[in-house]
Amino acid sequence: MELDLETQKKIASEWFRFLQDKICEEFQNIEKEFSKRKKLKPEYFKKNEWKKENINHGGGIYYILKNGKVFDKVGINYSAVQGLFPKKFKSVIPGTKKNNSYWASGISVVAHMKNPKVPAIHFNTRFIVTSKSWFGGGMDVTPSFVDSTEKKVLHKKLKILCKNNKKNYNNYKKWCDKYFYIQHKKEIRGIGGIFFDYLYKDWKKNFKFIRELGICFLDFSKTTIKKKMFSEWKKKQKKNQLMKRGKYVEFNLLYDRGTKFGLNTGGNLNAIFMSLPPKAKWK
Repeated sequence: MELDLETQKKIASEWFRFLQDKICEEFQNIEKEFSKRKKLKPEYFKKNEWKKENINHGGGIYYILKNGKVFDKVGINYSAVQGLFPKKFKSVIPGTKKNNSYWASGISVVAHMKNPKVPAIHFNTRFIVTSKSWFGGGMDVTPSFVDSTEKKVLHKKLKILCKNNKKNYNNYKKWCDKYFYIQHKKEIRGIGGIFFDYLYKDWKKNFKFIRELGICFLDFSKTTIKKKMFSEWKKKQKKNQLMKRGKYVEFNLLYDRGTKFGLNTGGNLNAIFMSLPPKAKWK
């Protein structure tokens, strides 16, 4: 028996909020673990809450940790919002032909690392409702240096995840490569991952996939960060990382759909642009 739409919205939104807290807790523990080993003072996440101009249209919570000992910057954003799409924007959103109202909830995470040997990691999942309703999201990894083993581990995990949920890994992988393609540079942003959208029908099975992707992201992130965070690095390697970050910024400002969605739905600017890396403090 399919759950009614209001129940689906409530359950999905509560999961995104729970996952946000869990990721924040685990990343904070990593920052503390590294700092304790190095006898340094750790940095802590700062919690920020925001509301849309019409408070009845919802808002969100985002956690930011800057200039940490492990993370140069990591943002974990949750939102649950509703309202009306601008007329020019609604044409790109399914289910808005006769009605431009929407409801949306989701989580997004972007982590930029202090150590250039640890890759930047991005993840997001969302549930959107217009006259239709669907899940979307994905995760991808952007290293500064080639690590073939790391790439194999990432894609093996995602392939198993998709297989267990009867999702088409090959299609999602290709979709990710196509989406995270920096057109003016003619190159893929990183080593890929999976990307998908418009998961209609069978809400329970799709929600299971969404939950397991969140768990997969957290597991991969923790393992990868802990494996490399104590590695020695040089200034030249940091410079290469910062060059890579410049391309990351270009993509998010020019092509990212999440950025455009946030700007066109009255989202909080600090939450929307949390994905942008900080000014480097690495000397």
